[in-house]
Amino acid sequence: MTAERAWVGDLVRDARGRRAIVTDVRAGGTVWVLRPPTGGGPCWETADPDTLEILDRRSFGPGR
Repeated sequence: MTAERAWVGDLVRDARGRRAIVTDVRAGGTVWVLRPPTGGGPCWETADPDTLEILDRRSFGPGR
């Protein structure tokens, strides 16, 4: 069984323990762009979406 991946708008925790909002999925679905959930700050990327723990889902997205 494959775990569902985070998508744009989802609140997640990355592998370093940082909470983030997924803001974009680029490069044909190989790069996830993340930003802090509050207060602004720099964005960062991950090429391994399976390391993102989903804390809260948006109600829209692929298959939703």
